[in-house]
Amino acid sequence: MSPLATLAVEPSVPPEALRFPQKPSQEAFFPCAYRSMYLSRRLEERLFELYQKGYVRGTVTMGIGNEATAVGMSLPFRPGRDAVSLLHRDLGAHLVWGSSSYDLVCQYLANRESPTHAREGNVHHGNPRQRRFPMISHLGKMLSTVVGATWAARSNGEEVFGLAVIGDGGSSTGDFHESLNIASVRRVPVLFLVENNQYAFSTPAHMQYRCRQLSDRAAGYGISGRTIDGTDVWAVYHEVCQSLALMQADPQPMILECMTIRLQGHAAYDKAGYVSAEQMEENRLRDPLPAARRALAQACTMTEAQIALVEEQVDQQVHDAITRALAVARPVAPQVFPVYARSPNRPVKPYQARKVKNGDAVNCALAYLLESHPRAFMVGLDVGTYGSAFKTCKGLIERFGGERVIDMPLCESGLVGFALGASQVGGEPIVEFQFADFSTEAATQIGLNAATWYFRSGAEAPILLRLPCGGGLTMGAFHSGEFEGIWSHFPGLKLLYPATAQETFEALVAGFHDRNPCLVLEHKLLYWSKSGDIDFDGDLASVWRARRYTEGDDLTLVAFGAMVHETLAATAGAGVGVEVWNPFVLAPLDLAPILRSVKKTGRLAVVQESGESQGLGQHVIAAVARAGLPLKCPPRLISAPDAPVPFAPELEAHYRPNSQAILACLEQMVPAR
Repeated sequence: MSPLATLAVEPSVPPEALRFPQKPSQEAFFPCAYRSMYLSRRLEERLFELYQKGYVRGTVTMGIGNEATAVGMSLPFRPGRDAVSLLHRDLGAHLVWGSSSYDLVCQYLANRESPTHAREGNVHHGNPRQRRFPMISHLGKMLSTVVGATWAARSNGEEVFGLAVIGDGGSSTGDFHESLNIASVRRVPVLFLVENNQYAFSTPAHMQYRCRQLSDRAAGYGISGRTIDGTDVWAVYHEVCQSLALMQADPQPMILECMTIRLQGHAAYDKAGYVSAEQMEENRLRDPLPAARRALAQACTMTEAQIALVEEQVDQQVHDAITRALAVARPVAPQVFPVYARSPNRPVKPYQARKVKNGDAVNCALAYLLESHPRAFMVGLDVGTYGSAFKTCKGLIERFGGERVIDMPLCESGLVGFALGASQVGGEPIVEFQFADFSTEAATQIGLNAATWYFRSGAEAPILLRLPCGGGLTMGAFHSGEFEGIWSHFPGLKLLYPATAQETFEALVAGFHDRNPCLVLEHKLLYWSKSGDIDFDGDLASVWRARRYTEGDDLTLVAFGAMVHETLAATAGAGVGVEVWNPFVLAPLDLAPILRSVKKTGRLAVVQESGESQGLGQHVIAAVARAGLPLKCPPRLISAPDAPVPFAPELEAHYRPNSQAILACLEQMVPAR
């Protein structure tokens, strides 16, 4: 095929001849590279015009000046096989990976045919099924998803590479370090490509870092790094191909810093007044598009008329895409937004065990899952040889090996991103936090990335996250929190809080099989203080329900976690009819059976270990109030005070609700007979 013929069509993806491990000549390379760069430039210019006219929603973050890096870095990778995360200035890379001009215009217009169904911002798109992960504005958080996906795919026998793109500003984030460190320790062949345009929005590079080049940081991870001219599309392409060849021979990550430029402000609203006129003029002289055009003419001996004809065809293509997209109707709001992916809840293998403690139930459930699912794996701190901080993982590494029960670096945020990426390529991750308190280190990854994944992209994000929680062990404020109130407020997460061995086993098995990120709270005090039988019939659907322990007509008492056992102790000899409930499924919270109970008893008390305003107790009380149920007395909330968990045993015993306080409340609410 002649260079002109190559330029004259818009394939869904560039020809395989440009993909690794192929090594094309410049004559074969430049027709496709220039066409992609020119298409990216013209499309963004038109999108900017549409923004000025009020058609484009949000804003337009321009990649003008970055086309050589965006196109050059993406051409060697293989869509649908390799894993990649792209930035807001990488529109050219999205085109190379198969996005059409029409789809991208629809995304910016937020119309009915937007790839994200108009649910996500104009640059926050991707295609997880194609292993092109959607962008989030917390830029560093995207890197570990590529590491996890690349690792999990290679663990499954695929020859896969990763491309994790970050800017000079984003390289200052903690997740940049966490992701690089995980990739280095686990020897995951991911190319960390830094697009350095010398400004993080308006903050210049000298206020971002002190090293001479960002690629110098590679030495700290025991890997190699290089810095190249990011305005030379052939140089970028060639260097990426070389990097892939090196990673193929010796799997490990690499850093490639591309010194690129930004010919406009950060976004459409930014006039870039912080860039001097001299610097801007120097940047214009380095514009990669005219340079690529000259190289095209030289490498392919194409005439000016031939190149102009191709540019005219691209202009027409952009015009047609915009004309068609502008005619599309606005989105229609659904009755219910699709926050959760549907889970099949097919029956699984039954399981029985007698007289096991809650901690043993955790171990049994993990062994059951790892044995039944070859692609299941567990990651966390000290989960391997040590058996985890509370010994709930004891013996698992001996049974399933160090590639499935994995001690990871201390990096909670990177750990969740790693698991999220793995889940997108068929991996089945189980994440253990050493303490629930440490899950706050991953708030963005859990609550804003994994939780919204299905809503934003339509792809499932099945991750099981285990959170040893609660007080009573005199561990102080940083090791005793529950945090069910925090996590239950992020749409898209599922949250289970078991209190017995049976419930613990069921929660872990059901949470693992669910197609959404699922957090299981495991109260540490109950690990080795409570025991019971496990009789699991394999019916996953029946797990997702509130649990009732006693029946009665006088009072409905709702309790969470360890407070279930304090409540049962308080009501055992009270002489009144109390219904004790554990909601168990805290998100999505179904209070219907509890409301029916309150309608019967006319009284409600809620017991939580969390502080008064930090748990879900007030939410339960509010639901009863909204239902307009007739009550015989005001509802009561028995909780810890709004204060950090104190350390000394005397103080903690005073802080946590106990059976005596619950019994006193019960006696006040139910008149003596």
